[in-house]
Amino acid sequence: MGKLERIRVLKRDLEIKELLEAASQIFRNPIAMFDTNYTLITYTEVITDDPIWNELVTRGSFSNEMQQLFADVYFTFDVANTEKIVVLKHEQLKYDRVNANIHNKNRVKVANIVMVACNHDLDADDLVAFSALADKLTAKIKDDEYYTQYAKDYLSDLIIRLIDGELTDTKLYTPHVRILYNGFEPWLYLAIIQAGVNANEKPDMEQIMELLASKYKSYKYAIYNDSIIIIMSSKNDTFRNNRMRRDTSELFEHHDLYMGVSSNFENLFQLEKHYKEALDTLQNGIALNNNKRIFYDL
Repeated sequence: MGKLERIRVLKRDLEIKELLEAASQIFRNPIAMFDTNYTLITYTEVITDDPIWNELVTRGSFSNEMQQLFADVYFTFDVANTEKIVVLKHEQLKYDRVNANIHNKNRVKVANIVMVACNHDLDADDLVAFSALADKLTAKIKDDEYYTQYAKDYLSDLIIRLIDGELTDTKLYTPHVRILYNGFEPWLYLAIIQAGVNANEKPDMEQIMELLASKYKSYKYAIYNDSIIIIMSSKNDTFRNNRMRRDTSELFEHHDLYMGVSSNFENLFQLEKHYKEALDTLQNGIALNNNKRIFYDL
């Protein structure tokens, strides 16, 4: 039985670590799984002289210096631009390795698995079988609410850090921003929702955000400065064809909510600029007092 067939027949009820251990025996190489924040999830026990592997399993994550190395030799670019699997080779690597993406049930990338070819050189059979292992792990976490919530928190944190201007190194942070961009078309919009000064009581913005997220599933959300931030795409511009205005009219009236929308843009690294733009649109719209609750930067 070949490697692919042996991976496919691994029992579905195995835990993630058990799956990696069984797969490691098939490939004869160590395998680790870490999330999109580079935090180690689990790994197979092995003694190796690979410095990158040893840093990950010893520290429980990759150092900033190691992440910068990945960016400098374009590993981050290669991983960001692959749908599932990529082989990483470079003179600064002691051993070749193969990386595969793991997605949650909403097709958001939440983790990577990496196999280091320190005991057995990679061949074509390894790549096909490793891809099947990634599929098996994606299926494994499909109904795990931890990875659903992890993705929400991860994307929210990215939005906040982009607005705060923390993520300026495009080479280093493009893989993360690419995950935020997933599912969007080129033209993006940033919206800010705030409560008006006449609200009877301070609304629960977290609860309102969850309500909106359940209705508009393709958007990305965050809470920032007591406001709801929404990243929207021209692919689903319900806010421009009046559907969102119509659907949210009662909600906005009840909680005295207002929304300002930026002009369109493509580059998520410019989120800080478009946040300020949406905020100005919101404040100017409220000042006009024209009985509207959603305002656009035209």
